[in-house]
Amino acid sequence: MTEKLFYEGGYRKEFKARVLSCEQAGGKYKVVLDATAFFPEGGGQYGDIGWLDDTEVMDTREKDGVIYHTVASPLKEGTVVTGRLNWEVRFDRMQQHTGEHIVSGLVHSRFGYDNVGFHLGEDYCTMDFNGPITKDELKEIELEANRGVFANLKVGITYPSKEELAAMEYRSKIEIEGQVRIITVPGYDVCACCAPHLGSTGEIGLIKLVHMMNYKGGERITMVCGMRALADYDIKDENTKLISSLLSAKEYQVADAVTHLKEEAASLKGRIASLNQKLLKYRASEIPVKEGVVAVFDSGLSGNEPRELMNLLLNKGARVCAVFAGSEEEGFRYVIGSREEDVRLLCRRLNEAFGGRGGGKPEMVQGSLCANEKAIREKLVC
Repeated sequence: MTEKLFYEGGYRKEFKARVLSCEQAGGKYKVVLDATAFFPEGGGQYGDIGWLDDTEVMDTREKDGVIYHTVASPLKEGTVVTGRLNWEVRFDRMQQHTGEHIVSGLVHSRFGYDNVGFHLGEDYCTMDFNGPITKDELKEIELEANRGVFANLKVGITYPSKEELAAMEYRSKIEIEGQVRIITVPGYDVCACCAPHLGSTGEIGLIKLVHMMNYKGGERITMVCGMRALADYDIKDENTKLISSLLSAKEYQVADAVTHLKEEAASLKGRIASLNQKLLKYRASEIPVKEGVVAVFDSGLSGNEPRELMNLLLNKGARVCAVFAGSEEEGFRYVIGSREEDVRLLCRRLNEAFGGRGGGKPEMVQGSLCANEKAIREKLVC
């Protein structure tokens, strides 16, 4: 059994321990110490990282009471090493996790929902609740959570007896055997938890709930705290300033400016579509309709325009019409139609000749191929 020094307090950054074993595993090594301040992965939180002497600790996990430190190079059994936590990472995770307790405690007390899923990733922290929450309700939760941060409340850690535990009201995600560790944020949350936490809520700095989505009948909330909240603000502030400059609008008016720009774009798109229809009709009127296959090659056609031009030419009297959009360098996208013949045979002939792909119904086929215009026209001759 490894002595778990992280239970003595989340602020221990350095310690000394003896190497009990070191085994190779997939190009790396798993080291067991007689004591450690590295918190192992669990409860939705990644394991601590740092160093054992000069050897990097890339992950920490626990199995059957034994904590394994994944390191890049071997350590000699029996030697005493100095363990050093990557404090920036540990403190960041404590900010997120203590913030999560405040938010989950508020949601539980207000709505009676349980936190049924928790993931503390490298960029964001997500919480899954087994009930719906509206945007307005979430804003109220966020505001109250930050009141708890600004109150700088002392975070309590206790190990109640079975009798004391039986008389307590506390949150717990799983059934716990043995000694239960209780984290208390006065007025906000009482919850069983094994992870390191901050000593006071003021160290969280700020709680920001940045996203919400319906998930399995409940709500998934995405949160950032502390330095992550500052980084999130910096990115959004930078983007807002850039949009403000591009649109020549004040920063607090960029949403209105974008809405206006979107409306203008929709109007222009409609006008362009109308002009394109007129242009296609003019284009069709200029194309002579003769016996055999009427073939049109036009690199400027896009979207449904090849099909629309084909129908215009069929309306004009073409027996079979084939429209090719694209170029010899990049390949052609084609549509072939007829109101008198089965054009699938022509489609098959083109695909076999040029390694094309496509198909459809007797009256219309669509596909793509790569070839030069002259060769394609030769194959179109019935």
